[in-house]
Amino acid sequence: MVIQGVTAIVTGAAGGIGKAVCIELAKRGAATVVLVDRSDGVTSLAHSISEFSEGATRAIPYVGDVTDEDFRKRVFAEVHSNGEPPRICVPAAGAVYDMLAARVDKQTGQAVLYPSEQFRRLIDVDLTAPVYWALEMVAHIAEHRHARGLGRWTPAEHVQGTVIFIGSVSSQGNRGQIAYAAAKAGLAGAAATLTKEAMFHGVRCGVIHPGFTDTSMVRNLGQQYVDERILPQTQLGRLIRPEEIADAVCFMVANSAVSGQLWADAGWHPSA
Repeated sequence: MVIQGVTAIVTGAAGGIGKAVCIELAKRGAATVVLVDRSDGVTSLAHSISEFSEGATRAIPYVGDVTDEDFRKRVFAEVHSNGEPPRICVPAAGAVYDMLAARVDKQTGQAVLYPSEQFRRLIDVDLTAPVYWALEMVAHIAEHRHARGLGRWTPAEHVQGTVIFIGSVSSQGNRGQIAYAAAKAGLAGAAATLTKEAMFHGVRCGVIHPGFTDTSMVRNLGQQYVDERILPQTQLGRLIRPEEIADAVCFMVANSAVSGQLWADAGWHPSA
């Protein structure tokens, strides 16, 4: 799929992988990059993208909660009102809350379970929201095609759109991350199903599973944790740079022969 000249929507755009993806899409000639985040940092990033692209890429910031259905619909409606629907969707917004699934409190002797409210919140942010941002793009492309009298997509046409979910190596299981791992593993199932359905409208869907990347989410684990629990089990001996994940995302978007799941884990192989 051609990146140059199309509109892309990226959630979690204020920092980390989302920010790097926005910048990389602009460098590769996207006509419009829609930056979505709950932080108003997307406003300054949009200004920065407009500056370095010298106006070639239009950067539009939206500040809001990605789990809010009305907010999601408003973003897509306003973007599509310009004529063409978004063609690339990278729903990168995510959250994490680490805690053992079940542990015994040494003081009380009682078992403490991972809080169910936190589990639901992470599923909402890390699984439900990304899936519905993707579905929203598929819906707009489908309606746009229907309005032009087009039905089932054919290989003679250009690919109409691409969704890239941001999974995680934690989807294979990671200590203390029962909710996060469940959500990220769920994205693989959602992508496998959506790609079978959405190809009717010419939309591809894939998942990239980053390893431990140099983002605030990982840095919040603490330097000691990074030095002792991550780096010794990573073949590269360092955290992945967000720009490396952004490059891999754009590779998945641009190369239509690449399907399914891509692992960008820097050779991370944890012990049991």
